Amino acid sequence: MYNFQYVPKDEYKPIKEQIKQLIYEVQDEVRDHFTFRFDFIGSTKRNMISRDIKSNIGFDFDVNIEVNDDEENYSATNIRIILKEAITKVSRRYRFNKCEDSTRVITIKRINHWNSSIDYSCDFAIVYGNQYIRFNKKSQKYIWAYQSKGYEHLEERADILKHDTSKKYWNEVRETYLYKKNINDNPDKHSRSLYAETINEIYKWYLNEKNK
Repeated sequence: MYNFQYVPKDEYKPIKEQIKQLIYEVQDEVRDHFTFRFDFIGSTKRNMISRDIKSNIGFDFDVNIEVNDDEENYSATNIRIILKEAITKVSRRYRFNKCEDSTRVITIKRINHWNSSIDYSCDFAIVYGNQYIRFNKKSQKYIWAYQSKGYEHLEERADILKHDTSKKYWNEVRETYLYKKNINDNPDKHSRSLYAETINEIYKWYLNEKNK
């Protein structure tokens, strides 16, 4: 059992601004290859950043990077490697200690060596429409893969729930999201998945029924 709580906005906002500056520098680094746009997504976009106060892993940010490569001049491997090298280079200037390549994202971490903890981290997913670049660790290959079904129309549904004037739906989103994080016993199920589950479930409970 965990004890996730929401991080105060005045604590994470300066770090979020720092990450924006970091991404602007990454854009400059890769400009000779391609340009890209970026968006904070999920719980980061919705000011629902949380951390387990009983752990030492801090809190994290989620960012989507969408590369402008309509003519497909670059392969999935080229794009991921170019961006990972640029993110690694730039993140060191911002005192991020570690850059990792996982199945879905590139992660940078700010590590506090004094107490062997992670202060905060940021996950970058490289996307195009409803696809993302997936890293197959077994074959060591990068491919374009389709997002899971639960990610379709996710932010549109979140917008609808959030703009409910009574705040009933969004309050339930916030409570359910923390509850799911606190009972989650699957190490492979991360914040993005739990956020998507929460939005889709509450949208279905309230709005699908309402529109029938």
